[in-house]
Amino acid sequence: MQTLKTFLKQLGIEPKQLSLYELAFTHTSVISENVGIGKDYERLEFIGDACLSMVVADLVFTLHPKFSEGEMSKTRAKFVQTESLVLIAKKLNLADYITIGPSIQRADVGASKKILENVFEAFIGAIYVDLGYENAYQFVSHYFRQLIQQVKIEQLTDYKTRLQEEMQAEYREAVSYELILEEGPAHDRIFTVKVMFKDIVLGIGKGSSKKQAEQDAARLALEKKVV
Repeated sequence: MQTLKTFLKQLGIEPKQLSLYELAFTHTSVISENVGIGKDYERLEFIGDACLSMVVADLVFTLHPKFSEGEMSKTRAKFVQTESLVLIAKKLNLADYITIGPSIQRADVGASKKILENVFEAFIGAIYVDLGYENAYQFVSHYFRQLIQQVKIEQLTDYKTRLQEEMQAEYREAVSYELILEEGPAHDRIFTVKVMFKDIVLGIGKGSSKKQAEQDAARLALEKKVV
């Protein structure tokens, strides 16, 4: 497995402080005599999250001059959510470089959406702190610009809202959501939710949160053209 330094070189990142990137890839489970504030990725995750949100907001504002405030907010939310960040983290194979402690298994790292999301944000934070906003901007832009550019206004209404609107228009009644299963380890829970209209199951969805599972269930209901 290649080193973190080699990985950064492949990405075109020339660190001034390699220790910042090592910190960004250090999970909270790491136990040592030096454990304390700032000895894992949490602080870098904090600043990386803020930097990511700012860059994505700037890209949305620049690439979609006709979007309203609400449409821009929905677009930003779409790209700073867990699923989007995890996809990029997996594309970069970030799990290969994460340092973990004895309380967590190596196999769990790549399977944990939360860990991958946190490390990706911490990585952005390390770039920002080490090389400045412009370099962090270029890094985020490389992975998000095209995706943001392709967003259409009609895609911005969430599935739950669309399903609700269609059902209300057709039947004057609302749908309901019910959690039917919660499984997986505490750090990587999977929720299964069904969306119902009266006694009819319109769709069953899964997600890493109840909200995501509800969105997935509504999406499936719409795709089946139940309404």
